[in-house]
Parts: sequence; structure tokens; C-alpha cells
Amino acid sequence: MIATSILAGVLVVAFAALGFAKLAAVPAMRARAEHVGFTVSAYRRIGALEILAIAGLLVGGFVPMLGALAAAGLLLLLGGAVLVHLRSGDGMREVLPAVIFGVVTLTYLLLTLGSSR
Repeated sequence: MIATSILAGVLVVAFAALGFAKLAAVPAMRARAEHVGFTVSAYRRIGALEILAIAGLLVGGFVPMLGALAAAGLLLLLGGAVLVHLRSGDGMREVLPAVIFGVVTLTYLLLTLGSSR
């Protein structure tokens, strides 16, 4: 329980920062969107999905299945991020954060599903 709470906290902080930056279309996110071939509107939609995921992770503390569903959604987003980075010719420096957060998210998901048995 403590491990899942810590992992959820890490994910909430990270994706809150990323999601709100995408929603606000800060210059760094505008540049990243252009680099990977996305419109700012598309990047904002990704940010909105990230914000929804953190809401699911927060509710997941009380309703574990919602946390698990939010984590599954994040895994889909992160898998897409890895593919987009690779398609854009990015190196490991750009791909590695999505991979690391994917591992953290998968660990959270497995622990959440394991504790609900």
C-alpha cells in the first residue's frame, strides 16, 4: 500500500507538471509538439488526458480499480510517446523519460492489481 502510494505520488507530480504545461502551451511544449509533428491543439489534448489520468490516480487511493484504469491509460500514452520519439529520430535522451515513467506506471499498475486480490 505504501509503495503504490509513493509511485502514485511520483506519477501525479510528474504528469501534473507535464499535463498542465501542455494545456498551457508553454513555449517548450509548443516546440516539442512541432518537433514531433503534432499541432498545439493535439498536444493540449494529450495534456488533458494526462490530467485525467492524475485524477484517476488520486481517486485510485480510494477506488483501486480506477487507479489501475488510469495507469493503463498512462501506459498507452507513454507507449505512444516512445513510438513518436522514435519516429521523429530522437535519441535515448528523449526516449528514456517515457520508458522510465512507463516502468514506474507498470509497477504501480501491477502492485494495484496485486493488492486488489
